[in-house]
Amino acid sequence: MKDDSTPPEHPDGAADDAAEVAAALRLAVGRIARRVRQAHATGELTLSEVSVLARLDRDGADSPGALAELERVRPQAMASTLAALEERGLVARRQDARDGRRVLMEATGAGRGVLADRRSESVRLLTGVLEEEFTASERRRLLAVLPLLDRLAERL
Repeated sequence: MKDDSTPPEHPDGAADDAAEVAAALRLAVGRIARRVRQAHATGELTLSEVSVLARLDRDGADSPGALAELERVRPQAMASTLAALEERGLVARRQDARDGRRVLMEATGAGRGVLADRRSESVRLLTGVLEEEFTASERRRLLAVLPLLDRLAERL
C-alpha cells in the first residue's frame, strides 16, 4: 500500500501551468484507458463501438446523424460503427414514431448486456488496484477530482 502523503508541489509553481497539467493528464488518462482496454479480450468492441453503445444505453434512441455529431465523427464513420453493432445484434434500427422518414438506433438487450459485462470487468480491475495499492485517503482524493474530470470531458 502506498503512503497517503500529498504530492510534492512543483518548485516554480508550474502545476498551475495549464499546458503542463494538460500534458500530464493526457498521459495518465491515456495509460489508464490503454490498460483497461488491454484487460478486455481481443476481438471485442472497439472504443468507438463501446462509446456509441453506452450513449444509446444512457440517453436512449437517436438518429445516426445526431450520434455522429455527439461523438464528433463523420456520418460515414458512424454508419460503419452502427453497421458493426447492428450486425452483432447490439443495436437495432426503428422508424421514428413522430417522423416516419427518420431512422433511430437503439441499444438492444444484448447490447445492454455486453455493456454491463464490460463495465463489471473494468470496475473489478480498477477496484482491485484501488484496494490494494491506494489508501482510503488517496481514494477519497481521486473521488474528489472526478467532477472536474467529467466537466473537462464535457467541454472537449
